[in-house]
Amino acid sequence: MGEATPTQLIDNDRVRVTEWRFGPGDATGQHRHEYDYVVVPVTTGDLLLKETDGDRIARIELGKPYFREEGVEHDVINPSESDEIVFIEVELK
Repeated sequence: MGEATPTQLIDNDRVRVTEWRFGPGDATGQHRHEYDYVVVPVTTGDLLLKETDGDRIARIELGKPYFREEGVEHDVINPSESDEIVFIEVELK
């Protein structure tokens, strides 16, 4: 399993915008979100979320953003054996 690739696009006093690219099997590593955030999928696919209360599969769909509050703790993994998953994360400072 490799590491997902973050590319920081904007980081100022109000927002942090990061493009995340996950090759097959790539993961973010366990982390806790310090800010509210919005995810904007660039591709459609499934992500494996390893959360404190168990594992689950989350489907993301191109053009269908979602919001989460700060404090989320998880590891995000691309369980696919062949597809790249890409999304933009906008953190609200």
